[in-house]
Amino acid sequence: MILPGPKAQALIARDAKVVSPSYPRDYPFAIAKGRGADVWDVDGNRFLDFAAGIAVCSTGHAHPEVVQAIKDAADDFLHISSDYWHERQVQLAEKIAALDPMQGEPVMSFMGNSGTEAVEGALKLARYVTGRGRFIGFLGGFHGRTMGSLAFTSSKYTQQSGFFPTMPGVTHVPYPDPYRPLFAGDDQGAAVLDYIRKLFRHNVPPTEVAGILVEPIQGEGGYLVPPDGFLAGLRALCDEHGILLIFDEVQSGVGRSGKMFASQHWGVAPDIMTLAKGLGSGMPIGLVVAKTRIMERWKRGAHGNTYGGNPICCAAALATLDLVERGYAANAAVTGDYFMAKLRDLQGKYACIGDVRGKGLMIGMELVEDRATKAPATALCDAIITRAYHNGLLLLSCGISTVRFMPPLMINHAQVDEAIAILDTTFTEVLAAH
Repeated sequence: MILPGPKAQALIARDAKVVSPSYPRDYPFAIAKGRGADVWDVDGNRFLDFAAGIAVCSTGHAHPEVVQAIKDAADDFLHISSDYWHERQVQLAEKIAALDPMQGEPVMSFMGNSGTEAVEGALKLARYVTGRGRFIGFLGGFHGRTMGSLAFTSSKYTQQSGFFPTMPGVTHVPYPDPYRPLFAGDDQGAAVLDYIRKLFRHNVPPTEVAGILVEPIQGEGGYLVPPDGFLAGLRALCDEHGILLIFDEVQSGVGRSGKMFASQHWGVAPDIMTLAKGLGSGMPIGLVVAKTRIMERWKRGAHGNTYGGNPICCAAALATLDLVERGYAANAAVTGDYFMAKLRDLQGKYACIGDVRGKGLMIGMELVEDRATKAPATALCDAIITRAYHNGLLLLSCGISTVRFMPPLMINHAQVDEAIAILDTTFTEVLAAH
């Protein structure tokens, strides 16, 4: 196929005149329709979508049960502000509580419209209930682009460039990366914990730290899976110093990792959790979920919004959680294992694939110039993603040179096989051109 087609070219030209150029678009895909893991552009070309709106379309594009839930809610009413009550908002909060995100402790939820809003709410809650002003974040983390969440975001310097000063009080530490270790020793998780303890002894008084904000599986930073014991070590460190542990599960939550919440892989419960992205199957919704004994300390008027708890978004979230619980999380685990095995077969064929890692359908494939030096192959990564688009597969990158795979949770083995075939062709073409 010749891409972009004439209709896509015309749409992109119109966009350039009226839409902000700040969006980081990688290749000229202009969508017209989506069903499941298939999408079609405005010229009628079909693509396999393994980006899923940045892990948002968890149940696939336009899942009929989600669409019907949205239609039913829209027939009732489109909006009522958070000054009032409505059934679907209560149902969603009840559903989240029933999923037991804090592993035994009751929870309450605050509803917003996005991941960055959820993170902002979590930060405000942590400051409010602890009376402390400092935080610990992690290099490579992505938590949003508003000024509080942006203070933590460090997956690329361009995200903070031009916006200094952001919210003060954030100290960044390395995220444990077994593939690219920064510290001596085999256990990078233990080394990072020791580093935080050293900070506490020298220049970050632990009695002034309100919270540690961390992704249980780091997303934009490279789809990094932490070593076993790391999250438990953070939990113990927070308990020792009265610090709140905040898990950002905006990308890793809602079945993406093969479990409802990625933190369940390690049996570690946070004090506060943020959810968004896949929660609404494409509808804008974000949640701050906290232990009841923490959330109930927020006084009337301490935090609020206009659109949070929107009935249509709540309906979409309820339908999404039902589908994930009924089988999509389990499918992510099984199909994710199958997918990673196929990617490792490719790794055996192409020396530029340095590492394949992930859990469920949150998978990273890191590209390198040389396996011995692990020198990142950034230009190759970009070329693979662009060429894959021309071959009919939508992908995005993360980290320094990692191709990430975050398809809808309902994909099957046949669709994985199709993606692998496209990738195989893509690597052959790109490497021949280089």
